[in-house]
Amino acid sequence: MSLHDVAPATWPACQHLLRAVEAVAPVPLTLLVVPNYRRGGDGGASFRRALEQRLARGDELALHGYVHRDEAPAPVGWGEWLRRRWYTAGEGEFAALDEAAVRARLEAGRDWFARRDWPLAGFVAPAWLMNRPTWEWLRGSGLCYTTTLRAFHRLADGRELPAQSLVYSVRGRWRRQLSRTWNANLARRLRTAPLLRLSLHPADADHPSVLAHWQRLLADALHDREPMTKARFCRRWSRD
Repeated sequence: MSLHDVAPATWPACQHLLRAVEAVAPVPLTLLVVPNYRRGGDGGASFRRALEQRLARGDELALHGYVHRDEAPAPVGWGEWLRRRWYTAGEGEFAALDEAAVRARLEAGRDWFARRDWPLAGFVAPAWLMNRPTWEWLRGSGLCYTTTLRAFHRLADGRELPAQSLVYSVRGRWRRQLSRTWNANLARRLRTAPLLRLSLHPADADHPSVLAHWQRLLADALHDREPMTKARFCRRWSRD
């Protein structure tokens, strides 16, 4: 189970979601942290303490981009515009960066973790969008994993485990209704799959119907699944 877009600006909503998780069970989560979310800074000592408390309780912190905003040159063509502006609302940071920008941001993110003495096992791109330079950097990064919308990727050997994430789109009532129906069906289809992923976003906190829905899915999954962080799953998969 993962919580995306963790940053000072989103932390109140994140805390609301974390309490909603606790209301179901004290499961470990992977918190996807953005070091300089929308260039708003890293929150200083108070945010650092909050994340270290999550580490102490057994959660994982993973790198989730650097600014979480698509600042690459404007899209060319309708297909790219739809992918980078409509589908992701302009949040696909690593969809179209050049090699130098990819390297600069990912190394800055890794250094940000290192300065805080936080373990770093994985990277998840904002909106799960990654271009070729991003994949190339990750393969040589020494990290254990990355994930896309539809798969878990082990970076050491390039192995890919199909595992589509349950995730909610909340921009509009019709999206929320469709998400609930889609995720209920997807959870049933994946009942016997080796990995079930549930991805939360801060915007989910504003919609009680969405919270109640994923709480039910989580409770159902816990009947016969062991909850774990992405890093722990990667280590276990590597031993198999």
